[in-house]
Amino acid sequence: MDYGIVLFTSDRGITPAAAARVAEAAGFATFYVPEHTHIPVKRESPHPRTGDASLPDDRYSRTLDPWVALATAAAVTSRIRLSTAVALPVESDPITLAKTIASLDHLSGGRVTLGTGFGWNVDELNDHGVPGTRRRTALREYLEAMSALWTEEEASYDGEFVSFGPSWAWPKPVQAHIPVLLGAGPTEKTFRWIARHADGWITTPADTDLDGHVALLNEIWAAEGRTGAPRICALGERPDPERLAHLDALGVTETIFGLPDRAPEEVEAWVGRLAGKLGLAAPVG
Repeated sequence: MDYGIVLFTSDRGITPAAAARVAEAAGFATFYVPEHTHIPVKRESPHPRTGDASLPDDRYSRTLDPWVALATAAAVTSRIRLSTAVALPVESDPITLAKTIASLDHLSGGRVTLGTGFGWNVDELNDHGVPGTRRRTALREYLEAMSALWTEEEASYDGEFVSFGPSWAWPKPVQAHIPVLLGAGPTEKTFRWIARHADGWITTPADTDLDGHVALLNEIWAAEGRTGAPRICALGERPDPERLAHLDALGVTETIFGLPDRAPEEVEAWVGRLAGKLGLAAPVG
């Protein structure tokens, strides 16, 4: 099982480049950042953790652009994978976003993973012209359209939310397939969506009893004709040896730890202590 780090980016504290450099030096496998383009002040969407319009962290309204953040991280690292937990593709133009992600994969030497979500903040989606009731369809179309631009010499797509005629688009990603992970609650509907359109699941911090959820995901994965096993990334865990051993045995492929919102030097020290608890060895070369 791998270990990853997620930085809830904002315009204060440690920068994504500094955090990614420290995480790579400590031996972590993946560096994650989130996405929110904006937070409407007046909202009907309750936050999943608070259950109402209040936010548990003011960084929701201060979040950096994820692809700019990861580009700065790519420039100062060479091994650590670069991912989002999670990005909201339907809040961008899909053709432009495909170019951005392909460029990052090209310039980073093939290190991008796309962690994506449907978006809990329906008011935010509405401002981007995406009805909350159609967000699953919109995300599927965006992923299909971007995949076409990444893999086909003359790409085209015709859907409800995305449509373009035969087009050239380079650079292509270094990876033959950019891995796609979905961060969402553990429902049968969500797992079926993952089995049909993604490569794995990012849990939410509220998903602590994973045994039954993992079993259901694997069952649906096989029923949909997928081979192998889905990637499963457990978000919001603690470095408890027994818990981590259980997750590993369960089939969790990566555990993701969130960085604290502290001064840069405190975050760097925190990463070092966490790496020690996990028994990570800094990579060689």
